[in-house]
Amino acid sequence: MFQGKKLICFDLDGTLIDSVGIWNQVDATLIQQLSNIEVDLNIIQQQRDIQLKIFRQSPDPYLEYCGYLNQYYGFEITKAEVKSKRYAISSHFLDHVVKLKPQAHLLIDALKQQEIKLALTTTTSLYNIQRYQHNNSLINSKIDFENDFSLILTRENVQNIKPHPEVYLTALQHFGFNADECLIIEDSLVGVEAAKQAGIDVIAIYDPYSAHELEEIKILADYFVQDYAELLNSISAIKKMP
Repeated sequence: MFQGKKLICFDLDGTLIDSVGIWNQVDATLIQQLSNIEVDLNIIQQQRDIQLKIFRQSPDPYLEYCGYLNQYYGFEITKAEVKSKRYAISSHFLDHVVKLKPQAHLLIDALKQQEIKLALTTTTSLYNIQRYQHNNSLINSKIDFENDFSLILTRENVQNIKPHPEVYLTALQHFGFNADECLIIEDSLVGVEAAKQAGIDVIAIYDPYSAHELEEIKILADYFVQDYAELLNSISAIKKMP
C-alpha cells in the first residue's frame, strides 16, 4: 500500500477530521434560523453534495451553495449574507467540536518517520484550517498543520474543486513526482473520483457520512480501510520488510 510512495495526500473533512456531520449541523442551524424550517441532516448533506458538484467550477462554490439554500428555503437576505451567517454559526463548531479521526495523528507521525512527504489537499478554506491550527485544542494538541505538511492546498489554490483532479495534479507538479509515487487518502466518492481522474492510487477510509455511497467508493478506490489502525498496520509491515 505505502511501499515505494514518496508523497501521501490527505483530504481533510471526513478523512483526517470528523467534521462532515458538523457541517450538517451548521447548515441545519442556518436553515432553522433563517426560515424556521427543520430539515433532516441526511437531506442537508445530500443537498450540499449535489450543489457543490453542480457548482464545482464556479469561482466560489460555497457562495453558490448558499445561494441555492437562499432560494430553496426562501431566505430574505442575499447569498453573500447567507454565507457570512453560515460561517458565523460554524465558529463554535470549528473551535470546540471538530476533532481528529482516531489515530490519524499516529499515522502522520509514522509517515514522517519514513521520510515520506505529506500534503493536505482539501476543498475546505484556508480560514477553517487556520481556526483548527490556532483555536481548536482537540486538533492542534495532536497535529501541527504548518509543520506536519510540506504542502497545504485549499480551495483558494485551485479553480476547480473535487471531483475535478486539479488539487492532486497541483500537488504532483509542486513536488515533481510521478503519479505512481503518490498515494491519496480520501473518504468520499467525489474525493476518490478526483484521485482516479488524476491517475493516482487512492485509499478510501470509512466515514459514516459517506455510507450512502459506500459501494461505489469500494468499487472505485484501490484500497478500502475501516480506520487508521489498519493503515498503521501497513506502515508496520513496511518496517519489518528486509
